[in-house]
Amino acid sequence: MGRHARPADQMFRSSFFLLASTLTTAGLSFLFWVVVARFYPPEQVGLATSLISATSLLSYLSMFGLNSTLIRFPAEGRAARNGQITQSTALVLLVSCVAAGIYLLGLPWYGHKLLFVRDHAHLAALFVVSCACASLNLLVKSVFISARMAQYNVLSDGILQGLAKLAAPVALVGFGAAGILGSAGIGYAVAAAAALLLLRRRLGFRFDFRTRGTRLREQLRFSVASYVSSLINLAPVLVTPLIVLQKLGAAEAGYYFVAFQIAALLNSVSTAVGEAVFAEVSSDPSRFGELLRRSAKMIAVVQVPAVAVVAAGSGLLLLVFGGGYTEAASGLLTVLALAALAVALNTWACFGLKLAQRMKQLITANAVLACTTIGLALWWAPQGLVRVGCAWGIGNLAAGLFATAALLRGRPSAPRPPEPDIDPGPGWSPVDTLQLRAVRLPGPTAGAPPSTAPPSTAASSAAASSAATPAERYRP
Repeated sequence: MGRHARPADQMFRSSFFLLASTLTTAGLSFLFWVVVARFYPPEQVGLATSLISATSLLSYLSMFGLNSTLIRFPAEGRAARNGQITQSTALVLLVSCVAAGIYLLGLPWYGHKLLFVRDHAHLAALFVVSCACASLNLLVKSVFISARMAQYNVLSDGILQGLAKLAAPVALVGFGAAGILGSAGIGYAVAAAAALLLLRRRLGFRFDFRTRGTRLREQLRFSVASYVSSLINLAPVLVTPLIVLQKLGAAEAGYYFVAFQIAALLNSVSTAVGEAVFAEVSSDPSRFGELLRRSAKMIAVVQVPAVAVVAAGSGLLLLVFGGGYTEAASGLLTVLALAALAVALNTWACFGLKLAQRMKQLITANAVLACTTIGLALWWAPQGLVRVGCAWGIGNLAAGLFATAALLRGRPSAPRPPEPDIDPGPGWSPVDTLQLRAVRLPGPTAGAPPSTAPPSTAASSAAASSAATPAERYRP
């Protein structure tokens, strides 16, 4: 696809690469867990899956909303963008290490079966480093999404991470659950290093700690709201495996994790399309309604047949892991596959709320998801894994219905950037001022004087800025 691709085609292209990245990651992870299931007993798999789930989710929580801010409000110009990415990276790495340490300290209260990690310094260090590398990889992914270069996520987060992770578990089998965790950590480290290298080679990124023009302080409220929303959204994904582990045992936790990973392939469809729409609307807010409708059709066309296939063939899919997984988790996988439809509704509506910057409704929708899912999982877990899967589906359905109602009630329209505070200076008439406002230039950089260019010059500058691709705007 060339640099002059039509906007509609760009959304499909971005969706394709984002979905390809997710499917590549999930497919290689599927092979990884097949190998792990063949070489490790279910008890060790259950312990390791709880740790790896915590690593992945802590990395998401460590974003502090900056991944959304880097896409929604990218800084203009190479120096400002470098500073924006550098500051975001430093904060995310710090938060991820602190979050991993807090998680380890709290294990006596919610994961006493995982205390062996905290009791050995090298395992604790491995867990913290894995969280940091996973967080860095996620942040750089958002930069490529913003620049509409999601194909590099396929290479770093998909292929390289998956192959590095897949090569390790057999060699580390003697370390038990720690060997599985170490294999995942190697994959995160390789992906993070490759992502930074691609960022440097393809976008000319250099670390720069200057703060001018980064827009991070101006968009702090959006970042914090996004972070709170993500924190609440990921709570059931983090807590539910721990509920299964404590209520049903390590083996059942392993069965649950494997089934959930397969179902995550279905959920990745709506997430990939949602991220593509988020990047496109951030670049051209006027197409908000159109792209939201297109994304709903794309999700439905892909998701419904995929759900039918997985739900009908759950037993065959789990047979790859061994007969024990088919017997213990086929019913759970069927329920999780059907629940992917509710997940798609919830994901689509929540991306719409975030684009419209209606953060209160977004946080409320995620609170409905977390409270419903965790509450029902605690209640139903003693009755088996199928009931836990039902809790996940009902929670997403309740949240999706709420978010959709909130989105439709507000009659979503194109999110409009704030009007610049224009002081045209002496000699300008009211008509000149109105013409300059009609150009809809972005607000001036903090500390910079307001533009006093004639309307014709300002209009040409704005048109050139809107015509450039995000990758081109990154460069001077």
